[in-house]
Amino acid sequence: MTDLSLTFEPRALAPEQEAIRDEIRAFLKDEYDRGTFARAQEAMAKHDFGFSERLGAAGFIGMTWPEEFGGRGLSFLDRYVVTEELMAAGAPCGAHWVADRQSGPLLIRYGTPEQRERFLPEIIAGKCYFCIGMSEPDSGSDLASIRTTAKKVDGGWLVNGTKLWTSNAHVSDYMIALVRTEPPSDDRHAGMSQMLIDLKSDGIDIQPVKNLAGHHHFNQEMFTDCFVPDDMVVGTVGNGWEQVMSELAYERSGPERFLSTFQMLVELVRAVGPDPDEIEARAIGRLTSHLMTLRNMALTVAGQLTDGELPATEAALVKDLSTNFCKEIPEVARLVYPPDAGAGDNMKYEEALATATLYAPSFTIQGGTREILRGMIARGLGLR
Repeated sequence: MTDLSLTFEPRALAPEQEAIRDEIRAFLKDEYDRGTFARAQEAMAKHDFGFSERLGAAGFIGMTWPEEFGGRGLSFLDRYVVTEELMAAGAPCGAHWVADRQSGPLLIRYGTPEQRERFLPEIIAGKCYFCIGMSEPDSGSDLASIRTTAKKVDGGWLVNGTKLWTSNAHVSDYMIALVRTEPPSDDRHAGMSQMLIDLKSDGIDIQPVKNLAGHHHFNQEMFTDCFVPDDMVVGTVGNGWEQVMSELAYERSGPERFLSTFQMLVELVRAVGPDPDEIEARAIGRLTSHLMTLRNMALTVAGQLTDGELPATEAALVKDLSTNFCKEIPEVARLVYPPDAGAGDNMKYEEALATATLYAPSFTIQGGTREILRGMIARGLGLR
């Protein structure tokens, strides 16, 4: 029987979450007033080590982690509020982002006591940065087709292969890489493992991959007999696929997915002004209604994570809809308020539009292409 059910029960934020919103807004206002950052689109691509350390010192990294690991023991709804404010402010979050969002939770769930003791305090302090080694050349979002191998040797493993599209590898300390520890078999998801790789190790060549805007955010990493000690294996050898899948609900459902071009929407509203014509009003109203719908959906997923659920299908749907929405914002803006409409008086708007237009093509690829995500959604609904 086909199961066409999806769970998106409305979740309201409690007073304690609004109190945390006040906390993070005060922190961001102080940072902004002191000129430590300028509002930017794609805040996840911007890194500022000092900002990450100050954010950690203020208690906004590792918020959901148990207190025994240095966290605040708060809920995913609490973290959602902080993430929403960071993204809306365009703060530079790239340095600590992956470590806070998924590497730390992965180590809490699967890591050894020694790994937790070594890495978690530094992550929470905003001083240790991680990247994700999943995608590879010719593999794309078909993660089961990875070819990077790890061969067992005395005391550890030798890693050989290439990872691609790795965000912030050039400024990260460690990569959690998915590798093949056994040859491919009929079970495409078997024989994979996750390893913590020190990016200062011998046998690693990190090369920049510039985007359309000419910015260096992505990277390609080539491994040649890179030695990884046994104590840097995450979880159980051969259980890599299950572990990776547990990360994706965290990666795909956060407000960062629908707020990547939020600054563009803000500048559009400012450029149009308080007296929009009918077409402008309809366009802004449509975008705003979509934004609020996606926000409510993401809040639902945050609530499900808080309840201990793993809403993989719902997270995939939020990611697919959200990244398409982020692409739509500059497209609509260009149509309803062309760059020359302000006769040179709207430089911030034109800069925002140019940046959003150049970044937008990558949104539907990050975290899984729309084709892969829609296949996952169809499978989750029992349609394939």
